[in-house]
Amino acid sequence: MPSVSTLITFALYFLILLGIGFYFYHKSKNIEDYLLGGRRLGAWVTALSTQASDMSGWLLMGLPGAVFLYGPKEAWIAIGLFLGTCLNWKLVAKRLRVYTQKTNAITLPSFFESRFQDPSGLLRVVSAIIILIFFTIYVSSGLVAAGKLFDSMFDKITYHQAILIGGAIIVVYTFLGGFLAVCWTDLFQGTLMFLAILIIPIVAYIKTGGINEIKLAMEAKKISASLIPQDGHIPVLAIVSAMAWGLGYFGQPHILARFMGIKSIEKLSRSMTIAIIWVFISLTGAVLAGLIGIAMFDKLDDKETVLIHMISILFPWIGGILLAAILSAIMSTIDSQLLVCSSALTKDFYQKAIRKDASEKQLVWIGRICVIIIFGIAFFLALNPESSILDIVAYAWGGFGAAFGPVVLFALFSRKTSWKSALAGMSAGTVVLIFWKQYGLSPLMYEIVPGFLINSLVIWVINLHLSQSEQNVLQQFAEIEALIQKEHRTPKQP
Repeated sequence: MPSVSTLITFALYFLILLGIGFYFYHKSKNIEDYLLGGRRLGAWVTALSTQASDMSGWLLMGLPGAVFLYGPKEAWIAIGLFLGTCLNWKLVAKRLRVYTQKTNAITLPSFFESRFQDPSGLLRVVSAIIILIFFTIYVSSGLVAAGKLFDSMFDKITYHQAILIGGAIIVVYTFLGGFLAVCWTDLFQGTLMFLAILIIPIVAYIKTGGINEIKLAMEAKKISASLIPQDGHIPVLAIVSAMAWGLGYFGQPHILARFMGIKSIEKLSRSMTIAIIWVFISLTGAVLAGLIGIAMFDKLDDKETVLIHMISILFPWIGGILLAAILSAIMSTIDSQLLVCSSALTKDFYQKAIRKDASEKQLVWIGRICVIIIFGIAFFLALNPESSILDIVAYAWGGFGAAFGPVVLFALFSRKTSWKSALAGMSAGTVVLIFWKQYGLSPLMYEIVPGFLINSLVIWVINLHLSQSEQNVLQQFAEIEALIQKEHRTPKQP
């Protein structure tokens, strides 16, 4: 049974989140406010909201659990994610912000349709369907994490009750405040996550006795201390497969939405610096927590609760705050994903296909209703308590990377790409990823790799024969390039 201080901490934490939701309820006056915050995010909110929504419960549960079970070789995932984060901010953020404002797009599907001026609407519909499928799976991973957290803390709350309680809090503040509520709660939650992943490994390292104790524990458990996989897999493929997590960044709608929502491109450089420092320290802390856990615990019934057990042993007085940080990691991603699913249903289906003349007020309420619908579906997918957080996240993350990653890069950097090549690449990448996963090839290579490569190859080949020929599309691309180059040449204000 948790202490009274832990219960009070959780109660205050929930009240803060709900308070933020109520505060921004009246700030969402139109659908752009509700789904993109009116493009007025500051540098700190953009940075911490982006990374908090990115890392999710797998940062404080899935990744430490994988390192605890398999050792240092799992650190390649963290290395790949760090490199992917850097490249995403450097290559995508600024161009996407400029392009989406130029095309008046507030969702990724609408950006694809406007960027390539697809007359068929297929690019928008297919990408919206992909978002709904993989984000529903992704949201279920967060609910599984919430269920495991509550189940390990509260004796009288069952796993199913836990995912319902945690999910209900998320739905309420997302339902009320939309994008701004999600981003400001992510700022608060990202700060908590950072403090937790900084403090816990340091205290745990001192408690265990240092590096020698960790080495002895790994030897006793026959866990290799090498970064090179020694488990029968081809080392190069295993490393590439782990680092390929970084490819997923280019296609994550909930992350890309933050780039679209920042107030101006001038703020992106500062946001990038903040985000990269946050990610480096957080990923390092998560890997270290898993390694230290090897020395602290002989065995755990669920490897993904290693950080929770550390907190219960080492922090009897401030444990509630640190456990709230784990819940923050979970919630900060679920809320973003619910909102992106809502935007796909509202803007890319309802307004485009069902009611084109819908008022702004109607669209906001449709968006809120869609939040509830998506949560309901994800709740049923999360009912199995044996589900692995990391496995579920890997599939959804790979799905977006394989489907959208190459399309986003070609959209931003290739003037030749047409809507036909983008649609063909997106479809091929998705099909290959699903085939790879369903036929059990994931142990050989993470499914994002073949999906991403096939997507890119299909776009490139079709561009050779059916390249973009619409003059207005080419002119728009040239205007965006000119804006980007002008911004690069403009001296930065001190």
